[in-house]
Amino acid sequence: MKSMNHGTHPEELPTEVLDDVARVVEAEVTVVSHLPGGLDVGAVRVELASGANAVLKAWPWERPNQLDESLRAQKVVKHMRGRGYPTPVCLGVGATATHTWQLMDFVDAIPAPELTPSLVEQLMEIVELQAGQASEPHDHWSYAYQLATGQESGQDLDPSLSRAVAKLPGYSSAVSAIVERLWLMCADVPPPQEAPDMVHADLNPRNVLVRDGAVAAVVDIGNAGSGTRATDLATLQWYTFEDPLDGARRRLWTRILDLIGWEQAAVLTATKILTQLEFPIRQGRHDVIPGVIERGHRTLDELNTLR
Repeated sequence: MKSMNHGTHPEELPTEVLDDVARVVEAEVTVVSHLPGGLDVGAVRVELASGANAVLKAWPWERPNQLDESLRAQKVVKHMRGRGYPTPVCLGVGATATHTWQLMDFVDAIPAPELTPSLVEQLMEIVELQAGQASEPHDHWSYAYQLATGQESGQDLDPSLSRAVAKLPGYSSAVSAIVERLWLMCADVPPPQEAPDMVHADLNPRNVLVRDGAVAAVVDIGNAGSGTRATDLATLQWYTFEDPLDGARRRLWTRILDLIGWEQAAVLTATKILTQLEFPIRQGRHDVIPGVIERGHRTLDELNTLR
């Protein structure tokens, strides 16, 4: 089948990827435009021969199991959509010699510019749909424990991230201080019990599409797996520091503690802070680090008052 590349920033998406997509979906694929909000190469809106719109994302090969990860995500999407979870249909996944790719149904909505009390309430209800719905072995809770304590616990989902987090104290004295605080807080926490929930693993505002103040879709489910849904509530909690979200923060803390207790809440909180430090350091965005440190200490102070 023929592919066409007439959109914005076409150089970001190799022709070979478009050709492979066209082959898999058995239809001409035309690039329409680059999409905002994504961090990965090749996040574009495409049009299929039927006139339907879709979102195509492509990633350079970095890990041998990368295609398997996309296939796992496709299974999670199918499973969760069957239970009313508002994530777009996965139309296909595939790979070329240089990239893996994923084609999703297009949702006519925009990434949430910020969380509001209403959006937090809606998302808390959506997260409840994840209860007991783990369908693929990709244990985010054990991995969080490993990052927060430095102790091995099950599968290392991202060895490169684990190594980077272990090196964080060498970045600066301020980073070292908060990392030491995190590790001390989590040092005696026992490994988590196996949990039956589906975990999105990146439930931040960029991945929440909204229309007229309502959640239209939850996207970027590619790293989804199993564990406790409190993982996603902890991510939401990280993004609720701005006014007027104090009430939403309290409700998130209450729900997290109800689900997993204080010690495991400390593990999830520590993991969120560690990954929020690692990402901008890796990207060279050094100006962001002081704000992350300040937010991290505030989060830990709040959690300590709830012990």
